[in-house]
Amino acid sequence: MTRQFSDNPQFYLTAPSPCPYLEGRMERKVFTHLVGDKAAALNDVLTQGGFRRSQNIAYRPACEGCRACMSIRIVVDDFDWTASFRRVLRANASLIGQDSAPRPSSEQYSLFRRYLDARHADGGMADMSVLDYAMMVEDTHVDTRLIEYRRRTPDSAITGRGGGPLIAAALTDQLCDGLSMVYSFFEPDMADRSLGTFIILDHIRRARAAGLPYVYLGYWVEGSPKMGYKARFRPQEHLGARGWERA
Repeated sequence: MTRQFSDNPQFYLTAPSPCPYLEGRMERKVFTHLVGDKAAALNDVLTQGGFRRSQNIAYRPACEGCRACMSIRIVVDDFDWTASFRRVLRANASLIGQDSAPRPSSEQYSLFRRYLDARHADGGMADMSVLDYAMMVEDTHVDTRLIEYRRRTPDSAITGRGGGPLIAAALTDQLCDGLSMVYSFFEPDMADRSLGTFIILDHIRRARAAGLPYVYLGYWVEGSPKMGYKARFRPQEHLGARGWERA
């Protein structure tokens, strides 16, 4: 069964449900399973084709009469390091991210819970339990990493690790041509640090160091306040009818 799904993925269509981004609209998604020894290769192809991953599911919008969800990716080598972005890097110079296998912890969930309660209390993930969180992190058949951000210590230059409480975290897939940011969260009481922006900037640096040309940010929806921040990271490419094009 696993090999059949992996070699010949089957696609399914969800029933209509309220759109979380545009009020008064309905959404549908097409999805398939990412399982088996070819899951990583399939995830590469599907992400390049506008899909996103959630646990072992790859999905993309398939809404009737609406094409508002636009897949976007940052062009790493040409990225515009504006004065604003450099200020964010300086403000977070005391932080270091440790790349590790995707293993959930109680500390991560506590931070995740604080983040949801402060930023997305009415969102679709608001009721996630500790078990739901654990599944989000570890239920993966692709090359997924968990990056934990903590304060630098005198030994960080040697160990590559920070110390003290967890300040931010990012669940990230490594693709053949880039990093795909699956989900990130951070300490909501540190608004002055612009941690969400910092995590994306750190992924751009990581992709460049690894020789990867893109950072995939998922979907951007024009007119949605929840998605507005993604338009700041330029240059970027949008996936349209003629493929990926610079916006």
